Formats: sequence, structure tokens, C-alpha cells
Amino acid sequence: MAAHGDKARALCGGTDLIIQMRAGVRRPEYVVDLKNIAALRQISFSMQHGLRLGAAVPAIEIHENADMRRYYPGLTEAAHLIGSLQIQSRASVGGNLCNGSPAADTIPALIAVAAKARVIGPQGERLVPVEEFCTAPGRTVLQPDEILIEFQIPTPAPHSSDAYQRFIPRNEMDIAVVGVGAAITLDPADDRCVAARIALGAVGPTPIFAREAAAALVGKRLDEASIDNAARAATAASSPIDDMRGTAEFRRHVVGVLTRRVVKLAAERARVAQSR
Repeated sequence: MAAHGDKARALCGGTDLIIQMRAGVRRPEYVVDLKNIAALRQISFSMQHGLRLGAAVPAIEIHENADMRRYYPGLTEAAHLIGSLQIQSRASVGGNLCNGSPAADTIPALIAVAAKARVIGPQGERLVPVEEFCTAPGRTVLQPDEILIEFQIPTPAPHSSDAYQRFIPRNEMDIAVVGVGAAITLDPADDRCVAARIALGAVGPTPIFAREAAAALVGKRLDEASIDNAARAATAASSPIDDMRGTAEFRRHVVGVLTRRVVKLAAERARVAQSR
């Protein structure tokens, strides 16, 4: 990849790249297969070090992993929404991020759990917060000679959990019109929110880390008023466009609806989460 620069593209699952090549959107002269690099295919979790999720781990393996379902249910749900089961056997969270689509399902879920992307190249390695990874539709911070190795995700705090939901025109296997991810930490003594992260997909040129929406929850009980404030702040953070899948006005409405739903769901999970 260093030798061929922009003429080379990495192949992980290929569920985006092959379609783009067939459509003539991308015309690489070299395709570099990364699937057999062992470090890219590992999932490891410990309470001390958190989660290390290899960039090439197929989505189906994420869904089948007990630690993923227990500690990161929202991210697991997002990975399980990528296409059909056949697609999930090849598609990866790493590829979903590196494709740079504003509508990618796993990116808001990754942002919600404060994931960092470990990137490596000839000049060394760096950690990039996922909210800073995408720079424009189809573009990321990756240089032509760099690859994504893994995601590093902290262990969830006690009494915390995450959730992800999307709206699509059809019942399944469609691109998100809006996607929202949230992670919530509660104080069990008085049920107040002590930490929150909210992220949006498909309503801007890149996925959006809705900081003000999350801040509207911190220090408050998650009643209808505080959740409504967060939903309004998330709507204000969005910048959708009209396209064949929905109008900008409709998307803004759905941002508010989904924000309310995922905050409530993440909070419900946080209340029943075992002390960690």
C-alpha cells in the first residue's frame, strides 16, 4: 500500500469495496487482502483493559460473542444490522468505519461507547477517536499507506449501558435514514445520569457526536423533560438533506424520536446491569 498509494485499496470484507468497483465509483489498480492478518481478527475483553475489537472481525462473530452482548449491547445490535446474515459473515465494523459512509450503522454506536481506532502505517501508529475519523462522505483520516488495526473501547462504568436504533424505509437490509446511538451511566443512589454520550448517523456529511444533547442529561433524572431537552439538542445538532430516502424535515423529526428511544433503552439497561 505504501508503494502504490492511492492506486491501492485495502480489502477486509469487501462488501462495500466490491460494489463500488463494479459501479466504477472506485478503480484501484491493486487490492490488498487483509483478512488473514491475525491481529485484525481478534476479540478480547477484560475488566482491566476493556475491549479490543479487531478491525476485520466479521459482524456475525461480534453478535455471537457473549462479552459483546453483555457489555456493549448497542454496538452489538448495530453490527447485527449490517445487511443479511450472509453479508455479516464477511462485513466488519472496521470496514464499516473505513468506508466513511455518514449512514453507517456502527459508527454512532462506536462513538457512543467512546471507541478509539488504532491506526498503523510506516510512520508508526496512532489512536484516533472514532468521532474524528470520518472527514467527509467516503473520506477518512487514513493515509494511503495506513490501515486500521483494531478498536480500543473502555470497560463500561458500573450501572451503565448503551443502545442503538435506526429508521429505515423497509423492514430489513436497507440504509439508515437516521441512526442514533447512546451510552448512559446512572447513579444508583438517586437514578441521576452521571455520564452520557449520544451520536447521530445519516443526518450530516459525517456521523455526529452530539455533545450538547448528552450534556442535557448529565446531572439530571431521566424524566420526560430532560430526555425531551436532549432530543431537541440532538435535532439541533443534525444537518440532514433531502434525498430519495427522506426529506430533511422528516429526518430532523426522526432524530428526536430515536434519541428519546435509545436514551430510555440505554438507561433501562443501565439500571439492570450488574455492578462492574
